[in-house]
Amino acid sequence: MLESIPPLAVYLVVGLIIGVESLGIPLPGEIALVSAALLASRHTLDIDPLWVGASATIGAIIGDTIGYTIGRKFGMGLFERLGKRFPKHFGPGHVALAKQLFARWGVWAVFFGRFIALLRILAGPLAGALHMRYPQFLAANASGALCWAGGTTAVVYYLGLAAEKWLSRFSWIALVLAIGIGIGLTLLLKERTRRLIAQLEAEHDWETLRRPPA
Repeated sequence: MLESIPPLAVYLVVGLIIGVESLGIPLPGEIALVSAALLASRHTLDIDPLWVGASATIGAIIGDTIGYTIGRKFGMGLFERLGKRFPKHFGPGHVALAKQLFARWGVWAVFFGRFIALLRILAGPLAGALHMRYPQFLAANASGALCWAGGTTAVVYYLGLAAEKWLSRFSWIALVLAIGIGIGLTLLLKERTRRLIAQLEAEHDWETLRRPPA
């Protein structure tokens, strides 16, 4: 879809998807960014990688800020309601793991959260619900968004430029092996996160059973 629309629309779509994802709505923000950066490496499409990174950064900052405002207004009750409607994304384990990371890392959870799928969705609303000071949140949010969007765009863009050289020097086996390693590491991280969430959800259920009736 990104390949079939004008460059300006590409920037807007990337910023919109990442912004909405940062609000707390699960969307493929990282996939949109990587796809746009890869298309930018094809000069025939006239897509500027600088504008791809800029649109992703702006979308992330605005989306997280709106998410922070919503979380600040509605508090932790917001996650309880969302958990009932969307347990796969906002279940007790997901929120508990995110809160645990916030308790351990503080404002750094917002910065590094931009690089982690779970926190990328929850960081803004959760920071607001936990009443993190907005200036600290904004600094971590903006710097994290800039590093994530700019770094991802640059890496994918230059990898795209070098892809033809790789394919001319190496066989398809090398490319497939590299992709396989990347997918394997991603699945490993997802599996570890899933286990942590399952453990926290089990602990949550146990605490609920132990709690005396009202």
